[in-house]
Amino acid sequence: MVAVIHTSSSLNNALNYNEQKVKHGKAKCISAVNYPKELEDLTFYQKLYRLTNLAALNTKAKVNSVHVSLNLDASEKINKETLQKIAEVYMDKIGFGDQPYLVYQHEDAGHPHIHIVSTNIKPNGKRIELHNIGRNQSEKVRKEIEHDFKLVKAESKKQLESEKIKPVNAIKIQYGKSETKRAITNALDQVVYNYKYTSLAELNAVLRIYNVEADRGTENSRTWKHHGLIYRVLDEKGNKIRVPVKASSIYNKPTKS
Repeated sequence: MVAVIHTSSSLNNALNYNEQKVKHGKAKCISAVNYPKELEDLTFYQKLYRLTNLAALNTKAKVNSVHVSLNLDASEKINKETLQKIAEVYMDKIGFGDQPYLVYQHEDAGHPHIHIVSTNIKPNGKRIELHNIGRNQSEKVRKEIEHDFKLVKAESKKQLESEKIKPVNAIKIQYGKSETKRAITNALDQVVYNYKYTSLAELNAVLRIYNVEADRGTENSRTWKHHGLIYRVLDEKGNKIRVPVKASSIYNKPTKS
């Protein structure tokens, strides 16, 4: 199992990201933990307000949104109840057991995975410390979950082989048929969680499968100077079309730095 933790200052973005997946039939919300109502009775705004009301208790906090993805091996067949339990154990052991959080089962990739949205601001206004939480608490817990649930280990040969670049069965972005920003975001979501890359060239080698290309801009551009990236849609011949989309405007901000 691979655990990835994203932190930011926008609970709205984190929740919207997952709810849009639900809206388009690519995800399901399977748990609402520490909410006053049952999941099926919650509206979007009730899901959001439970989190933002806590975040408002600490206006000095620069980070109040925690967005976790737990990614399992493609060979594993995991039912909803097991995914719910994995999320519960994970959140409890990294110190978020008493926090409200939402669990989404995503169905738009070749491997089972869930996303969890929460806040690190507690009811007393204090913060849950996030410094090195991925390297420390999360890494320890994910190994325990692998053992307890008999999951494929992230370090195993089987897991590593499943992460190698291979042809994917995905709908390419088509100019005029997809909303550009959302289409680029969906492509990045596939690449970030499925492939390993160590350079911009390697990243683009995969992105072009989806008719997307990352660009640093010219050496005199603001994007280059700030180590940023812009993303462009490509046509079937590989030509750049449409206006570029800044990485900073895309959820999770997939920039170079």
